[in-house]
Amino acid sequence: MGRPALSESGEPERGRRVLAGGLRDRRDGHPALGPRSDDRYVADHVPDARYLEIESTGGQTWVFSLRRNEMVAEIRALVAGAPPEPDDTVLATILFTDLVASTERVASVGDRAWKELVERHRAVVREALAQFRGTEVEVAGDGFFATFDGPARAIRCALAIVERVGELGLDLRAGLHTGECEIADGKVAGIAVHIGARVSSLAGGREVLVTSTVRDLVGGSGIRFEDRGEHALKGVPSSWRLYRVLAEGGPEPT
Repeated sequence: MGRPALSESGEPERGRRVLAGGLRDRRDGHPALGPRSDDRYVADHVPDARYLEIESTGGQTWVFSLRRNEMVAEIRALVAGAPPEPDDTVLATILFTDLVASTERVASVGDRAWKELVERHRAVVREALAQFRGTEVEVAGDGFFATFDGPARAIRCALAIVERVGELGLDLRAGLHTGECEIADGKVAGIAVHIGARVSSLAGGREVLVTSTVRDLVGGSGIRFEDRGEHALKGVPSSWRLYRVLAEGGPEPT
């Protein structure tokens, strides 16, 4: 049916498609496009056709941008003759950990000793994840990416990891955020993951930082926090208020 017609206005628009024996994809704002009623007319008169509108943003790369997965799902449904499966999203608490000043430690202890320390560190982290029912998602170098279905357990796990890794003579930092994540092929993605990673990068050695979202969710848990103010997270809109986790029990510092 030809290539999709894309608007060059850069303004938010609505993609319009008619799904039948093929795919009809077009956008408002292009001088060559007719009114939306033309598309509806086609859908009404083609057997088993379906008129579909998907919100998106403008630009030449629209077909391959934020709504790509949704469009692919519709195309697959068209070919298979079945309705598209819903996106697999979950609300999760994201944990990122990382060893601090690892390059300096390698230089001081040597490659072989450092490798042994890293392996012991990984064993400690995995033991804590199992204890607090966390799910290991990825290991990159000397850092872990894990998810939890509860923010309080995620915080307690992070505190335990920091303490136990510290007993190895290593400084570890951790960052946590809770948000909706996309699950695909066993991988976890979404803006919540990026926020968690950015928060972790701002933590100091033997420190656990969380977003205000996490802090609000664990109110009444006995976990105490210290306000670290608002921070800009690279690549993430707006500023975010962060808190350092202190301990459980007792009043928060004023």
